[in-house]
Amino acid sequence: MAGSTLASPSVDPVVAAPASAPVSPGRETWRRFRRHKLAMISTFVLAFLVLGVVIGPWLWPIPINDIDFSAQLHGPSWEHPLGTDDLGQDILARMMYGGRISLAVGLAAMIVATIVGVIIGAFAGMSRKYADPALMWVTDLFLSLPQLPLLLLVIYLFREQLKALFGVEGGVFVLIVVVIGGLRWMPVARLVRAQFLSLREKEFVEAARAQGATKLRQMVAHILPNALGPVIVAATIEVSAAIIAESTLSFLGLGFPPDIPTWGRLLFDAKDHLDSAPHWALFPGAAIFLTVLSINFIGDGLRDALDPRRVI
Repeated sequence: MAGSTLASPSVDPVVAAPASAPVSPGRETWRRFRRHKLAMISTFVLAFLVLGVVIGPWLWPIPINDIDFSAQLHGPSWEHPLGTDDLGQDILARMMYGGRISLAVGLAAMIVATIVGVIIGAFAGMSRKYADPALMWVTDLFLSLPQLPLLLLVIYLFREQLKALFGVEGGVFVLIVVVIGGLRWMPVARLVRAQFLSLREKEFVEAARAQGATKLRQMVAHILPNALGPVIVAATIEVSAAIIAESTLSFLGLGFPPDIPTWGRLLFDAKDHLDSAPHWALFPGAAIFLTVLSINFIGDGLRDALDPRRVI
């Protein structure tokens, strides 16, 4: 129509939805881990135990070897919150001192087992010829050995030599860590091998291989970072297993000397007084129980948090 202007229909401006900020893998892992309630509670419990054994001796500065026969086998009181042993020694002070050793043994043995297991599993997983069957044969051989008798045999054979070399406490610590770690690497090795067998055929590894990356660079820079999730979970289990193994050796009288009160050694000393002083065995046993249970629940939380296929 002449003289008329065609009014264009009004169009609402498109409002762009605000783009969500990218979430880093670490933050996403932490978000998933926080949703695991038992893992979070266990983290606080383990942190409390670690802080207790680290800073506790400064807050409760009672010498661990002070003998008071007038207070022997006393139950918990204000003066001795966890009671005393058959020599009148304060159990709280001895538990805080011994907890350092028990946790250090567990952590150090885990590091030894994880390093050995990752190296053997990685080379077995990358091998396409004879190394894989040979390494897996060695792994199966170690898995078939009875661990406790072998532990006792190695300790009997090398304890005195290491004591002369590193001192009494240092020698026993090195021996226990090496023996426990040297007999706990097999599950880690099999897990790492399975991860490497799966990841070495992925497209990003093929691309790195096409660009000339050496086999060592493929292992270290491309495959291993993507296989660390299950390894971290397995490492948490190794800590608890090492603590139990050290406690077993100390309970059998083959761990640290009697004047070094690890949690297992406290249980060994308390076994003859369970009727008259049950607190002497109750508190070290509870410390071992809570530590192992907390580490296991943390491992469960890490497993769920590091699994990309799990929707949380």
